[in-house]
Amino acid sequence: MFGDMMGMMNKLKEAQEKVEATKQRLNSVLVDEQTSDGLLKVTITANREVKNISIDDSLLEDKEQLEDYLVLTMNKAIEKATKINEAEIGAAAKDGMPDIPGMDGLMK
Repeated sequence: MFGDMMGMMNKLKEAQEKVEATKQRLNSVLVDEQTSDGLLKVTITANREVKNISIDDSLLEDKEQLEDYLVLTMNKAIEKATKINEAEIGAAAKDGMPDIPGMDGLMK
């Protein structure tokens, strides 16, 4: 029984390490998003850290449009990044989890 417990603890530690490694890797996964007219572009990591914002000069004359574009484009980029993040971290966590009877139903 004790051996099983130790094995399970090691598995959990491995799973945590896999998740941490995945989080680190997601810092280098870039998500690009832009407005349909291409006047505003944003790049964020899959960990949702803003890396770059590019604004066309024409937008600088229309503060409201620029603000709308920023909100819409950032939200789209964050949504994409979140999907990648959750899928990758979920896969890493599930991959490293020990086989605990009855846990399958909880992980879905």
